[in-house]
Amino acid sequence: MAIKRPKPEEIVVKLRQVEVLMGQGMPRIDAIRQIGVTEQTYYRWKKKYSGMGTEQLKELKRLQKENERLRRAVTDLTLDKLILSEAAKGNF
Repeated sequence: MAIKRPKPEEIVVKLRQVEVLMGQGMPRIDAIRQIGVTEQTYYRWKKKYSGMGTEQLKELKRLQKENERLRRAVTDLTLDKLILSEAAKGNF
């Protein structure tokens, strides 16, 4: 069975749940356990998604998709350039 990774929207909701539980007086460790993740995962999520709203999250996703598209384009162009330079030298 594959491990289900939470979507960024779900992560933001879980981070907010921890904040609410801590605001109600629950210790941080217990609040983290309540949402069902480890401390390490919580702090990694907090570092990446802390303070993000839904609009910022949508913008992050859009930028990640654009970045991936640009990386693919650069990779394709680099490969084409290497092929053309080899062909220009006469090394078939």
